[in-house]
Amino acid sequence: MDRVSSFDEPLKKLLGGATAKVMAEHLDLHTVGDLLHHYPRRYEERGKLTALADLPLDEHVTVVAQVADARILMFNNGRGKRLEVTLTDGSGRLQLVFFGHGVHKPHKELLPGRQAMFAGKASVFNRKMQLAHPTYQLLDASDADEATEAVDAFAGRLLPIYPACKQLDSWRIAKAVDAVLPSARDAVDPLPASLREGRGFTPLPEALLKVHRPQTKADVEDARARLKWDEAFVLQVALARRRYADTQLPAVARRPVADGLLDAFDAKLPFTLTEGQEKVSKEIFDDLATEHPMHRLLQGEVGSGKTMVALRAMLTVVDADGQAAMLAPTEVLAQQHHRSITEMMGELAEGGMLGGSDRGTKVVLLTGSMGMAARRQALLDLVTGEAGIVIGTHALIEDKVQFHDLGLVVVDEQHRFGVEQRDALRSKGKQPPHLLVMTATPIPRTVAMTVFGDLETSVLDQLPAGRSPIASHVVPAKDKPHFLSRAWERVREEVGNGHQAYVVCPRIGDDAEEAEGKGGKKAKAKKQAADEDPEKRPPLAVLEIADELRKGALAGLSVEVLHGRMHPDAKDDVMRRFAAGDVDVLVATTVIEVGVNVPNATAMVIMDADRFGVSQLHQLRGRVGRGSAPGLCLLVSEAHEASPARARLSAVAATLDGFELSRIDLEQRREGDVLGQAQSGVRSSLRMLTVIDDEEVIAAAREEAVAVVAADPELEHLPELRTVLAALLDKDREEYLDKG
Repeated sequence: MDRVSSFDEPLKKLLGGATAKVMAEHLDLHTVGDLLHHYPRRYEERGKLTALADLPLDEHVTVVAQVADARILMFNNGRGKRLEVTLTDGSGRLQLVFFGHGVHKPHKELLPGRQAMFAGKASVFNRKMQLAHPTYQLLDASDADEATEAVDAFAGRLLPIYPACKQLDSWRIAKAVDAVLPSARDAVDPLPASLREGRGFTPLPEALLKVHRPQTKADVEDARARLKWDEAFVLQVALARRRYADTQLPAVARRPVADGLLDAFDAKLPFTLTEGQEKVSKEIFDDLATEHPMHRLLQGEVGSGKTMVALRAMLTVVDADGQAAMLAPTEVLAQQHHRSITEMMGELAEGGMLGGSDRGTKVVLLTGSMGMAARRQALLDLVTGEAGIVIGTHALIEDKVQFHDLGLVVVDEQHRFGVEQRDALRSKGKQPPHLLVMTATPIPRTVAMTVFGDLETSVLDQLPAGRSPIASHVVPAKDKPHFLSRAWERVREEVGNGHQAYVVCPRIGDDAEEAEGKGGKKAKAKKQAADEDPEKRPPLAVLEIADELRKGALAGLSVEVLHGRMHPDAKDDVMRRFAAGDVDVLVATTVIEVGVNVPNATAMVIMDADRFGVSQLHQLRGRVGRGSAPGLCLLVSEAHEASPARARLSAVAATLDGFELSRIDLEQRREGDVLGQAQSGVRSSLRMLTVIDDEEVIAAAREEAVAVVAADPELEHLPELRTVLAALLDKDREEYLDKG
């Protein structure tokens, strides 16, 4: 078997069809290499064998003992059951406890008189020592040698616990790994020899053996350090090659023109740009002036003036005879951008129209819900080049949409927009257009280096002059109901002072199942569960809360709703009236999270705030305090004071620094959500590396990767690295990186 093919061997050859099928369908493992890279999630320390009389508290222990008796007890009015088993080993007694569905198997197997090994964490309950849900292995009392061997194998080892699934538990995966471990000898080592030796890394075959079957904790550390490096390095080489390839692509240079549209726009600005806006604009203008496509990520806090920076870049491209397209994730946002950009440009946005400026251009909107006539006109303006700027949703990507000369694509809120869609729009140019990706979600440096590793990064970290501070407070609605009453009084006070407010809820409401009379058993069961445990009640809903507020705390005020299921025209109508000041309070879902700009809105009450992520709360809060009056954000929660949910809310209330919050958010959610489904290519290749904790590894690997690719872009002298890259970045992942 040659070096590469043993890793490519299908699992069904070694493990049999049934096991291989489950691994393929539920764990996405298909080859020997896949399984060898399916690393243990953690290791269980079984501890040395311990006599029952000497059990240490709060430690993992392994005991051999005999079952004295076992009984099932009911609790919670007969709805719950618990199995209690008493063990004895001659030195003392110990209680085991199993709950819920976990009682059936031990109830059948742990009969009085049976001898077994048990492993778990020793704790005290009702002044008795116990093990809750221990793992166990029955011993055959008739064969003393076999029992001794089993005890030795079971106790005192680091037992790998694998990411498993319902159909295949960890110990069966461990058995399968045993079958393929000999192939670890054939591992192709991606690290250049000089790098491997310079950093003193364990050889790869040894690292694979150590990670799956460690003898000591030091083995685990060794293996992890090596395997993390491989992942970080291979990924960074892929990204460095992508950046290098991008520098080889042709693009039309778009240089600023004196006395053009940009100068006319700058001359009528009623304020000066911040230093940050000037600096980032220069970075963008420098990129636009080169003859290969710009790929830049613009990060900026909510309200830091990203749209202004993007608009100036678009005007530069129009000056240089190109067109610019801005892509927004929702219709509400596209309409809003169109409104604010045409307002900022004034007569410069009316090129070719009566009263328009002779230096102006047309700014058109293109969304899925537009009428036929308006849509036909917009398409015509794009293909003739009459419209220099187009703002729209993914409707912009449809085949029918043709540009005269697309020079720049601006993507707003990247994390809401699939890479395929972005790529489709880029293919609309005669040559690849320049690309500017904007996000208001501050991205920690490590994520920027991995998820957006092929984009250069610019950060806007100053707020423009005149933006007001936002005070944030947690409102513990359950412990202190009068705090919630006070929150509604504060909303009334803000409205009384001529301002407006948002109330945000996690759910729309009116679900068929929960509507009065239709719910039947399900609705009753939900209500009963909610009464017993507030964590289980459905999240608060827009329609219900709006109704309660109109009848109660905010009676007499103009209260309207906004959510994703409304017809686009109705949504736009509500937003227009809210922006015009005709609506006092807008009760909405997170549709207002991104880009909604109403400077007169000063207060926000977020209901069930603990049901939102940290970054999302920060985004929502950025909708208030956009004018000259200070903003107020009230985070309403029924979560218990000592709960992690409340700790999260306190963190949000304590700082307005989005980067600090994004770090907290990342630590809470770990990688899965960050890399997201759309970026499965990278996600599925990161098995050992954690984007949060391994900043130093990622930064060092990026440096090494850049040097390697600069010296040898095709990796001609590094065939092993090329082989591993090809295996890791199969077609889908390569395409993912292509799309940035």
